[in-house]
Amino acid sequence: MPADGPGDEPADAPDEGPTPAPLPATLLIVEDDPAFSRTLARSFERRGYSVSCAASAHEADVLSQSGQFDYAVVDLKLGTDSGLAVVQALHERSPETHIVVLTGFASIATAVEAIKLGASHYLAKPSNSDDIEAAFSSKQGDASIPVEGRKTSIKTLEWEYIHQTLVECEFNISEAARRLGLHRRTLARKLEKRRL
Repeated sequence: MPADGPGDEPADAPDEGPTPAPLPATLLIVEDDPAFSRTLARSFERRGYSVSCAASAHEADVLSQSGQFDYAVVDLKLGTDSGLAVVQALHERSPETHIVVLTGFASIATAVEAIKLGASHYLAKPSNSDDIEAAFSSKQGDASIPVEGRKTSIKTLEWEYIHQTLVECEFNISEAARRLGLHRRTLARKLEKRRL
């Protein structure tokens, strides 16, 4: 039987076939506003992500137990739940997940807590899918961002104090109002005005 020529394949060489397509990036959206959650999910699905949605801390916990996510977008205020607890649980379960926190109640105090608990980025609402995707790829700080020299206003200091109290109360508005010496409805109106 003639020996194989230089270009001949051995008879038992496996047929490798086409290279399989890479798996899509997985994304968990934790957001209690159903319209916003659907909009974000559709936008990221169009970008090729495999998206799962949760409307509460419990749903997020169940989904994170069933699989690991490459990315997560977590709203800071989830009804009566705190998104900070979701960030902490996600980070403890999967430290590799890049977590972006979204909130309508932006403050330095909550941003610091979110980062300490494992978030990789923090965005104030309104933020769109472009902002969020940019935050996913922003793994390091930017030293070129200018440091503003203007003084903090009394209104900003008031919001910082309110948000710090909310964090301490795990976003329980009644308890935060009690500690701040405000009526619950007054605090709720201030938060709604700030969200808008």
